[in-house]
Amino acid sequence: MVQYQRLIRKGEKLRVSVERGGSVAGDGFSKMAKQKTILVIFLSFLSCCYIFSFSSFSLLNALSRESEGFGPYEQFIAPLCSGTSNGTICCDRTGFRSDLCIMKGDVRTNSASSSVFLFTSLKNKTKVSQKIKPYTRKWETSVMQTVQELNLIYRDDNSSVSEHSNICDVFYDVPAVFFSTGGYTGNVYHEFNDGIIPLFITSQHFNKKVVFVIVEYHSWWVMKYGDIVSQLSDYPPVDFNGDKRTHCFKEAVVGLKIQDELTVDSSLMLGNKTILDFRNVLDRAYWPRIRGLIQEEELEAVNKTAKKVGVDGPKKPKLVILSRNGSREILNESLLVELAEEIGFVVEVLRPDKTTELAKIYRCLNSSNVMIGVHGAAMTHFLFLKPKTVFIQIIPVGTEWAAETYYGKPAKKMGLKYIGYKIKPKESSLYDEYGKDDPIIRDPKSFTQKGWDYTKKIYLERQNVKLDLKRFRKPLSRAFDFSMKRI
Repeated sequence: MVQYQRLIRKGEKLRVSVERGGSVAGDGFSKMAKQKTILVIFLSFLSCCYIFSFSSFSLLNALSRESEGFGPYEQFIAPLCSGTSNGTICCDRTGFRSDLCIMKGDVRTNSASSSVFLFTSLKNKTKVSQKIKPYTRKWETSVMQTVQELNLIYRDDNSSVSEHSNICDVFYDVPAVFFSTGGYTGNVYHEFNDGIIPLFITSQHFNKKVVFVIVEYHSWWVMKYGDIVSQLSDYPPVDFNGDKRTHCFKEAVVGLKIQDELTVDSSLMLGNKTILDFRNVLDRAYWPRIRGLIQEEELEAVNKTAKKVGVDGPKKPKLVILSRNGSREILNESLLVELAEEIGFVVEVLRPDKTTELAKIYRCLNSSNVMIGVHGAAMTHFLFLKPKTVFIQIIPVGTEWAAETYYGKPAKKMGLKYIGYKIKPKESSLYDEYGKDDPIIRDPKSFTQKGWDYTKKIYLERQNVKLDLKRFRKPLSRAFDFSMKRI
């Protein structure tokens, strides 16, 4: 007799095997066997097509969910919440720098009570609500005390109370990311380190299909960083406290993921994104405005009085000095400009303030070959430099650790040619004020170890720099030679 045995998935294929045994009783039986064989093969073919189409559909559906931001991103921003199920609030509080919570299901805002509700069935279930301050300096008690706390609360979607309260005024079919622009916002270093870069880390996998809900919303912050925000989200940001409507989402991330100072750790990112991917976001954000600035300048140049830097003669590398006033000022800045021009640079002195348009700063630094500045928050603008650009940070007495940690190491990670110039005691204004034998000059660590307040009051707020130009010529010449090889 003939036996038919279907073997499913031997390796990757679906196949039919035919095993023959016994005697054959005439041609009729043989024809019948052939017909059965054809029938089994046909049915097997249909089965294979079904399995293939089902698998393809499942794969396409998974890819679609990933492209919309619903892929397995939790393990990268909140590992303890990997595989969070629908109708669940999960918080990962293992990070030193920030907490982060994920809410999945029917998520609704309630600004009046500083709450975000998750509506789900609570029948025969005990679920614990959570509290979180969505800011990335968790370890700094003093500043965290000023940050608004959010209540993440379970609500029973079967109760009569739920049916008549928190009805959705605005519904989104994309997730939300909640974060605060309180804390140290107002300082450019903290705005990027504690806010903008963590926002990129937390949201980039959503491919702009995400809504940003801002706690402690500032109109000036949205205006200042709107170009960047628009590259991370297709939706206008929501003012959590100011917009009293109930905003509804099918998923929410509350808090931001921060990895290190002014950087992105590719090993912890979905898709192995790096700080250069963040810089590409800056490029896309500012180039439309930069093109507009260029057109404006071309119109102004009609009077033929505008002198364009570096147009005539051999091409020279451009050096930008980020100038300071008040503290950590370069007292002999004009002589530094003369030295740089003597070496062969085209020099531009940039004096940004809180009202300076970021696109203008970006354009200036993005087109430079070398940036020089004294340690301080303005050094955050190294993010605007192209990779392989030279960054010379002048390091005042008593600021070595902060200069290297906050700017030196991150600059190297971004691929810049970093030069840290540690000034000698005689190059500091503190030398003339206290003398060479004072512990402030002789042993700065004995003061910086006392805490940030000592460092700030003595070494940041009361110190200026007078460069030894003979000594500074060496790193400046190195920067020139390096830049000449690249232009």
